[in-house]
Amino acid sequence: MKMLSVIVPAYRQEKTIGKTIQSLYSTLKSSRYDYEIIVVVDGTNDKTFSEAKKRETRKIKVIGYPDNSGKGYALRYGMARSHGDVVAFIDGGTDLNPASLNMLLSHFEWYKADIMVGSKWHPVSIVEYPWWRKILSKGYGFYVWMLFGLRVRDTQLGMKLFRRNVLEDVLPRLLVKKFAADIEMLAVANRLGHSRIYEAPIELHWREIESNINHNLLGTIWDMFLDTLMVFYRLKIIKYYDNASKRKWRYDPDLNFRVNVG
Repeated sequence: MKMLSVIVPAYRQEKTIGKTIQSLYSTLKSSRYDYEIIVVVDGTNDKTFSEAKKRETRKIKVIGYPDNSGKGYALRYGMARSHGDVVAFIDGGTDLNPASLNMLLSHFEWYKADIMVGSKWHPVSIVEYPWWRKILSKGYGFYVWMLFGLRVRDTQLGMKLFRRNVLEDVLPRLLVKKFAADIEMLAVANRLGHSRIYEAPIELHWREIESNINHNLLGTIWDMFLDTLMVFYRLKIIKYYDNASKRKWRYDPDLNFRVNVG
């Protein structure tokens, strides 16, 4: 039986992390895959870690570190400790319905995909989302298309699936720690020939109270713009991510990706 690893990055979600874990666990119990859930608490400055630890079992592992380092770092930290043949991640809030993972898995198998991306803009997605965030998402999607030419309309939604060999190829090259981590993963994978990247429908009910970025939205938008531009610079201009540039990659022993499954 194939194994699915699901990484859950969590930051300042002490009120919702328990519900997120329970919903995800209920979803995966009925999956055809064996599974593990790895919750990565990105900074232990509130009760998120202790609340998550209450749900720890043989199938649910809770890990973390003291300082907030960004979603990209949390994902790589969890992925480096995963064992699955397929590795997924889902954002730690309750906006996304974890049951959408089953839809992504079905599409993943049907298309024999390298990467499956959950998308708000899939025709059969169920989405409750404010108009202003739709505009921001569409605008960023157009920006990403101009820079990278990726055939996906929603690169930022916090639910994706990867074949393990794709991550083994991509993960050691990554640099982005915060909000442009998703596009860095997709752009680098595509550059390396893992181009079977497709979209699948999801269910999303946006809850403003859970957002960790609304307090500085303009700053976040600017940071994403710059980080994404830097990914383009490294990818297209200096070709940092290519095999020929291996000696330039920053080696972080804490994020060294596990090569052998099991």
